[in-house]
Amino acid sequence: MTYKANNPALKSWVEVPKDSDFPIQNLPYGIFSTAEKSARAGVAIGNHILDLTEIQSAQLFNDLNLPDRIFDKAVLNDFMDLGKKVTIPVRERISELLQVDNQELQSNDQLKAKALIPMEKATMHLPIQVGDYTDFYSSESHATNVGTMFRDPDNALLPNWKHIPVGYHGRASSIVISGTPLHRPKGQTIAQDAEKPDFGPAKLVDFELEMAFITCGKNELGDSISTDEAEEHIFGFTLFNDWSARDIQKWEYVPLGPFLAKNFGSSMSPWIVTMEALEPFRIAGPKQEPEVLPYLKFTGDYHFDIDLQVGIKPKDSEEKVVTNSNFKYMYWNVVQQLAHQTVNGCNINTGDVYASGTISGNDPSSYGSMLEISWRGTKPVAMPDGSERKFIQDHDTVIMRGHGEKDGVRIGFGEVRTELLPAK
Repeated sequence: MTYKANNPALKSWVEVPKDSDFPIQNLPYGIFSTAEKSARAGVAIGNHILDLTEIQSAQLFNDLNLPDRIFDKAVLNDFMDLGKKVTIPVRERISELLQVDNQELQSNDQLKAKALIPMEKATMHLPIQVGDYTDFYSSESHATNVGTMFRDPDNALLPNWKHIPVGYHGRASSIVISGTPLHRPKGQTIAQDAEKPDFGPAKLVDFELEMAFITCGKNELGDSISTDEAEEHIFGFTLFNDWSARDIQKWEYVPLGPFLAKNFGSSMSPWIVTMEALEPFRIAGPKQEPEVLPYLKFTGDYHFDIDLQVGIKPKDSEEKVVTNSNFKYMYWNVVQQLAHQTVNGCNINTGDVYASGTISGNDPSSYGSMLEISWRGTKPVAMPDGSERKFIQDHDTVIMRGHGEKDGVRIGFGEVRTELLPAK
């Protein structure tokens, strides 16, 4: 589908720096506050935030018949719950207001002063009330690497992997906004050849480079969402760091999978880039063999060419980029993931988070975790300050970035950065 707001020729009267993640063709949604303004919805444009509460109060959304004060809320759930029939026209209208030849807001200096907020004056908040959280395991390279390390290299993928989008239900309460520090988790670990576990801080804390989609619109318990219907339930995407304690996970994951190794924290970027803004970056995914079951078949392109990067910044030192990957390195796509999630009648809600699983390419330079980059610690990464990293150390800050670029337009996600603090 073609959206007017995606036109690469559009220019805004708001200054957008070169290489900004937030040109007029993006318009991602977030929740912000300032010293004078309570938490509310805004849209990123260049280095500014457009205050949507002020725009609605000025009656510039009147033709859209929106509920009163729909943007004057501390989360986006109620707005997203209106569905694509509303959210798409809202994005198109915001695009109109910001275009260089539109004077409705541009010439209203009083409103402009209230509605256009410099980003440096704003505090960003988790943009949604997260109800439920699913983490998938959908990168073939990552699954193969992990299977090679911990099982038989000749049978790295488990028999079910190419038949179902493998996933598990994670902990929603510990999803945090970018900039929120996390403490090194504590738990049980077991030394090589030991008979009994020890308790203490995890030694092998790792990042996982992921993307996450956010759902809008629920289905009733017992009803499923098909691959044809799934896009209507995907509002947009964020960057996602699903932190992992590898040594805790090694001890606990049999027979039921990750628990304490994962639930101590996951970090999300503050801006939700809409499904519509990513339209230009859709590409075909890999051929899926063996042939998938009918409920997982789909038409159209649902992989995305989004460059991803991870850097590690030690305290008092400069950052080292440790991987450059891409969202296209996925085997299972987002509509298959949502169709599988609901095929048994599982009900979803607006604001649910569905993470991709670690995204790794075939080349070591594109691996999405330190487990793979350092290959279980056997290949340490040299840092600019002379130290080495096998896994994440206390006071390291992990920074993830992502953007797509096409026809001279860069659509980005900003970044998600998190400092790892010592265990409490």
